[in-house]
Amino acid sequence: MIDGISDATLVALIGALGGLLLGLAARLGRFCTLGAIEDYFYGGSDIRLRMWGVAIGVSMTLIYAAAAYGMFDPTAGFYLKTKWLPWASVIGGGMFGYGMAMAGNCGYGALARLGGGDLRSFLIVVVVGISAYGTLYGPAAFVFDAVFPRLPASAPQGIAHGLSRVLPVAPWAVGVTAGLAILAFSVWPQRMRKNRKSVIWGAVVGLAIASGWIGTGWVEHNGFEVVPVVSHNFSAPVGEAMLYAMLGSTHAPSFAVGSVLGVWTGALIGSFMLGHFRWEACEDPRELRRQIIGAILMGVGAVIALGCTVGQGLTAMSLLSYSAPVTMAAILGGAALGLRHLIEGFAPAE
Repeated sequence: MIDGISDATLVALIGALGGLLLGLAARLGRFCTLGAIEDYFYGGSDIRLRMWGVAIGVSMTLIYAAAAYGMFDPTAGFYLKTKWLPWASVIGGGMFGYGMAMAGNCGYGALARLGGGDLRSFLIVVVVGISAYGTLYGPAAFVFDAVFPRLPASAPQGIAHGLSRVLPVAPWAVGVTAGLAILAFSVWPQRMRKNRKSVIWGAVVGLAIASGWIGTGWVEHNGFEVVPVVSHNFSAPVGEAMLYAMLGSTHAPSFAVGSVLGVWTGALIGSFMLGHFRWEACEDPRELRRQIIGAILMGVGAVIALGCTVGQGLTAMSLLSYSAPVTMAAILGGAALGLRHLIEGFAPAE
């Protein structure tokens, strides 16, 4: 399609560019899922949660605006093509949220912290990738396939498309309206409008998510190779990036490889820009054990739920998939339980 660049390489470059923006947002904009939850429940601040709202609103608006002009087909995305299993969202999301609290970060956050020199995050990244790939393709993968089968859906598994089947309105109109409403709600409080840095970085994250969907959709439509229409996710794609690092000479690059490398690079650049880069390691065996267990729960949970905080909370949410709000509610519940376990313990208050 572009002289000298294969479709697979172009898709990887699209992933790398979006990943770079996500990495910068994590370090320079403090965009973090667990940090947002901690701020809300224990710090009395909803600013970083509203940053997520900005990211969702921007990505959703851009994606469905592109759909309105025939530039992107949301039904090409995996989340709308695959039959939604509610129990998978609840179980997998709860496991991921609890594991995230135990590990102290999600897969995306661990990659960002790794860019700042945190070797503990390197361990989390590796364990998340191995556990996710082991769930998908390991010796016990048949159990996963039997309990949580990935079946093609007979109709798009999304709110916008579901409403369009019962109301005289096009899916793109539902998506654009919902995106603008979420964006307006997120920036409505004066405290948020005054915090321009948070608004800007939230919008950058939304742009990164939309660029993945629209970019890979364009390559799939105009290219000569079969490439999946995807956007950012940091569970199984981490394992895919690890596999490429070992077998890259025999495998074509992918969006996932570019995305993971992009986040790490963006975080590294952001760390040096702030002067925050420093090597850190774990000195407490109990902390190390907790982080390993948490990373395993995240890897397995994300595969069951078909996505992590970014994969479901942003990428699937931007398409208005049925799974996204349920999975995110389960992740928030699991994370809240995990944080309570760490901070307060499970003993009843006197």
